[in-house]
Amino acid sequence: MTEKTILVIGTYDTKDDELGFLAGVIKDQGGQVATMDVSVLGDPSAPTDYSKHVVAKEGGSSIDAAIASGDENHAMQIMAKGASLLTARLFAEGRFDGIIVLGGTMGTDLALDVCSALPLGVPKYIVSTVSFSPLIPAERLAADTQMILWAGGLYGLNSVCKASLSQAAGAVLGAARAVQMPDPDKPLIGMMSLGTSALKYVIPLKPALEARGYEVAVFHATGMGGRAFESLAGQGAFACVFDFCTQELGNHIHGSNISAGADRLTNAGHKGTPQIVAPGCYDLVDVVGWQPLPDKWSGHMKHEHNRLLTSIVLNGEERKLVARAHSEQLATAKGPVAMLLPEHGLGEWDREGADLHNQAGLEAFLQELEDTL
Repeated sequence: MTEKTILVIGTYDTKDDELGFLAGVIKDQGGQVATMDVSVLGDPSAPTDYSKHVVAKEGGSSIDAAIASGDENHAMQIMAKGASLLTARLFAEGRFDGIIVLGGTMGTDLALDVCSALPLGVPKYIVSTVSFSPLIPAERLAADTQMILWAGGLYGLNSVCKASLSQAAGAVLGAARAVQMPDPDKPLIGMMSLGTSALKYVIPLKPALEARGYEVAVFHATGMGGRAFESLAGQGAFACVFDFCTQELGNHIHGSNISAGADRLTNAGHKGTPQIVAPGCYDLVDVVGWQPLPDKWSGHMKHEHNRLLTSIVLNGEERKLVARAHSEQLATAKGPVAMLLPEHGLGEWDREGADLHNQAGLEAFLQELEDTL
């Protein structure tokens, strides 16, 4: 069996030792390495397989132009564009099997673009000093990006950062060896949901669809799940979508940071993918459970789901805003859309007789949808 090749990307002028350590661990484990330099000002101690000049040229620019701009953000974006295009081309040519990108905020900004340029299933690892940070925007994460915190990693190697780097090197090589790529020949349905305590329709629906020859991928509507869903929808990965939990749209417009981004409920439509939409749990906004409740939600009914997440019940006027957002997002669709509007509640907690049911709020939401769709 041909051993897997990992593309190691970073600024080799300032992080040569760390990137070399990553490459060494991969080689020690039997893997092969290709290297890409995305530096601007300095040069690596030894040539890389793909130089910074090649990267900048791939993006339609040059290192001289990046330096002449006098703007480090602009220069980084030149390199991000070039690295993304070059990485995508190299993968299409079969030059590597997985990537690992190392960086601080600059390298991470670039890494997010590079990972988004690759298909689902290609191992994508970002080793970053800001992994899991609020700096990372959900809408820029590829659906299967893996992030590892690069602890103690500034200004050279030490035993602390080696612990992180060695794990990352082993992880990306192991992923390249073990990955099972998606089956492109089986029609895939993308479905949004929450767990069965809130939404139970998946229990009978998923096996019924599978019996008809479809594969069903169910995404958890807690911000990151919706982001992955939208990312894949934007790539045209779905034969159709059953978007039966749109709560993240309400989260976004009401200012919760448990958001899938401003483009929630749009990407399938932009691709012309058929959509069946039902606004499951439209009546709730999720907030971080371990932070003080924002003043705007004082007096609202709430459900403390666990120590991580609390759900706030919206009033009638707030639900109307959510209804209008549904109409605005779906109006951009280029393909067929069917909207299902259950009249007796849109979630287990919203059923008639349930503790969080608000009949007047439900009716206000449904009426606003009928008026604006």
